[in-house]
Amino acid sequence: VQFVESGGGSVHFGGSLNLSCVVSGFDSTGILMKWYRQAPGKERELVAGVFDGGRTFYGPSAKGRFTASRPNNENRLFLQMTSLKFEDTAEYICNAYEYRDYWGRGTQVTVSS
Repeated sequence: VQFVESGGGSVHFGGSLNLSCVVSGFDSTGILMKWYRQAPGKERELVAGVFDGGRTFYGPSAKGRFTASRPNNENRLFLQMTSLKFEDTAEYICNAYEYRDYWGRGTQVTVSS
């Protein structure tokens, strides 16, 4: 299983970023894909996820500001992030689940003034 995560970077407070995760190595598209994030000294937390049928769910920090999508039910996961806050600064890590968890390496998001 291989992950290609992209879209992280530095952004000003209130700005937007779009993250992308493409995962390969699965025989099917019937996997659950999620974004997590982890800030230094903090526990990893769920940001958002999309089931293979397209149903989305969000962690408390993302509701109302972030939108997860998975076009055409493929093994690609996108995260549109708006109204970014300082506390959104973290490593954003893509996760895929099929019988077990698989993790990407992450992409850094830094929100500054």
